[in-house]
Amino acid sequence: MLFNSLLFICFFSIVYPLYLCLRHRWQNRLLLVASYIFYGAWDYRFLSLIFISTCVDYIVALMLSQQAEPRTRKWLLAVSIIINLGILGFFKYFNFFSESLHLLSQSVGLEVNRPLLEVVLPVGISFYTFQSISYSVDVFRNKLKPLKNFFDFALYVSFFPQLVAGPIERATHLLPQITQPRKVSADAIKLGFWLIVLGYYQKLVIADNLAGIVDSIFSDAVPSSGAVAMLGGYAFAFQIYGDFAGYSNIACGISALMGFSLINNFDSPYFAKNPSDFWRRWHISLSEWLRDYLYIPLGGNKYGQLKTYRNLMITMLLGGLWHGAAWTFVAWGALHGGILALYRAFGFTKSAYQNIREKLTVKTAGLIFLMFNINCTIWLFFRADSIGQAQAFVFSIFTNFRISGGVGLSNWVNFVQVIWFLLLLDAIAWLRGDRLWVLKQPATIRTGCFIWLILSIVLWGEFRNDEFIYFQF
Repeated sequence: MLFNSLLFICFFSIVYPLYLCLRHRWQNRLLLVASYIFYGAWDYRFLSLIFISTCVDYIVALMLSQQAEPRTRKWLLAVSIIINLGILGFFKYFNFFSESLHLLSQSVGLEVNRPLLEVVLPVGISFYTFQSISYSVDVFRNKLKPLKNFFDFALYVSFFPQLVAGPIERATHLLPQITQPRKVSADAIKLGFWLIVLGYYQKLVIADNLAGIVDSIFSDAVPSSGAVAMLGGYAFAFQIYGDFAGYSNIACGISALMGFSLINNFDSPYFAKNPSDFWRRWHISLSEWLRDYLYIPLGGNKYGQLKTYRNLMITMLLGGLWHGAAWTFVAWGALHGGILALYRAFGFTKSAYQNIREKLTVKTAGLIFLMFNINCTIWLFFRADSIGQAQAFVFSIFTNFRISGGVGLSNWVNFVQVIWFLLLLDAIAWLRGDRLWVLKQPATIRTGCFIWLILSIVLWGEFRNDEFIYFQF
């Protein structure tokens, strides 16, 4: 069930009034049923996977609370991790590793049969798997007491606004909102409507309009010129931002209407001035998950520079593989790991701005411009159909840069026309250090922004019911 579909609008139009009429316990029961209906609309058979993850982590957490012996506790945690990652690995990575092993065997002159499974990747499996695992780890670390109410925990795992594409919520943040009565305030409703309208604008106007430009450019194995390749990188950077930030904002907005507060997943990411700053602004919930449950347990930056670089590379390689079962995603993660290590090696990791004047310096503008272009270059590997195509695009940018080839000036104009208002909103949010700055403006400015977004959606939105890009992850 897509947020940008008539089916979802009808679904939420039924669920929300009922939700407002019920008391807390019945609200939770309604949301649990609604969440399973929401997910089952894609394929009801995959509901069993969510149910298995829910049961495993619920039982493991209760058993962890009853065990004091460290060895037994580690084995219990291992059960949770192995089962959850086993399900994820089977559905998402079996064919990838089978195909890779087959190609490797061929390269050394061996012929090995490759078993391939004809299975559909369950939508959102990477998101709810990571969310469920974090609960078991937090209980193991004694940061959280296990929840005894099974249905409340089941709602935590399957909460429909953020179920299939995040944000990846921590149990320490979301569970208290589930177990305690919620209040739907006027401010929450105002916030919810703003995030929903902004999210639909980002998806329908930004992402879905840029999709045509991106698809046409990447339909060629080799771009006709470096200018075409560069436009492909720029357009995809804003397409995936609009697509994913759009989903996250709609999810946060829907949740706010029901009295929930979800983690902010984006904060003007293309105004980052170094890789560390970028990952504090892009897909924040995943960045923090990888930091707390992978990078820090590996040792973080405690044991010298070489081990720090190793930990960065492992974290980003696995982060890339989390996004998809293809070598292009592994390469994307490796490049980000390399850039993180390179910036750290040269000491270019400072990300905090002391004041507004520091933000506006020529040096800062140069660092932002450099980081943005590095990101757009690395995005080519994320979007490309193969490593070879990504290499061809990068090679073309640096060796065959000419405006005339394939994509004319009109496409660059269309690109700017699509992104300018989103870029303006993000620039002001970055300067103010407040992504919700619009809501704190006088009524005329707030109303003007709302009207412009709604008019843009009506006049220029693409209503093709395109799936969100991150559904495939």
